[in-house]
Amino acid sequence: MDKTILVTGGAGYIGSHTCVELLEAGYKVVVVDNLCNSKSDSLSRVEEMTGHNFQFHLADLRDMAAMQLLFKREKIDAVIHFAGLKAVGESTEIPLAYYQNNVGGTANLLEAMNEYGVKDIVFSSSCTVYGAPETLPLREDFPLQAVNPYGQTKLTIEYMLKDLAASDADWNISILRYFNPVGAHPSGEIGEDPLGIPSNLMPYITQVAIGELEELSVFGDDYDTPDGTCIRDYIHVVDLARGHLHALSKLEENPGLIIHNLGTGQGYSVLDVIKGFETATGKSIPHRIVGRRAGDAPAVYDDPTLAEKELGWKAELGIEAMCRDAWNWQQRNPKGY
Repeated sequence: MDKTILVTGGAGYIGSHTCVELLEAGYKVVVVDNLCNSKSDSLSRVEEMTGHNFQFHLADLRDMAAMQLLFKREKIDAVIHFAGLKAVGESTEIPLAYYQNNVGGTANLLEAMNEYGVKDIVFSSSCTVYGAPETLPLREDFPLQAVNPYGQTKLTIEYMLKDLAASDADWNISILRYFNPVGAHPSGEIGEDPLGIPSNLMPYITQVAIGELEELSVFGDDYDTPDGTCIRDYIHVVDLARGHLHALSKLEENPGLIIHNLGTGQGYSVLDVIKGFETATGKSIPHRIVGRRAGDAPAVYDDPTLAEKELGWKAELGIEAMCRDAWNWQQRNPKGY
């Protein structure tokens, strides 16, 4: 395969795992990342794991001159766009930074793509665009109602992409709405390495298990769920990464604009995940119940039917593999990269 894929945010958690899958499938890869919430060590490890070298551009999507130079230097066939700020809580504190980075950066990227005739893109969206759903499981045709600045930036970019597709039939755009990525590559070489105290459940659990954090706070046990704790659709990051390759293949059929959820269809509560981790690893996770966290929906999980039907993709790795691989990564990298 001689196609070259530009991966924006390729040094990040999902981006690095997707680079592995692309390289192992025979694609050529070019990465652009400003390293504001990732480390270049992940890319070095990707090269070691796959035995393939690739070009890395240290640049910010908001720098239009840098984007134009990148597309001038590299022959890009398609783009997988991960780059973006992603912490819900932080987005409520510094919303302008999220709009400038996520929306502004994407507008620059699309403008550069258009200028250089690159019109195939897979966009990393999120189930946050559905807001607090009234019914479950979530399908792609459900109403969109993001309830925080992070989700609003994803939704704004989705509208931008829809408008672009409507204006020019040459564009082929895949919007992938992720559920909750967890786990790590089974080699333990790459994984989730959040800056500071993790805001997501699994890395918090693994840091408690390794002794970096004292205990896990469970935000509320009085929700309308079987055990009272929030339910989410957790998906193994390797399954998620492979979903992007299926989306790329679909773009070769010139489908125009396509939208798919990437999840498992199986919801797990916070206590389910704790128990699953303890079972998979033999480690006890001290935890205590605290008050609810503002903005948390009781339950969010996916109907994965459309992605299987149209992309030929479905998640294969269950909660045991998610917990086992997350713990393997943390043990091998107690301080991250």
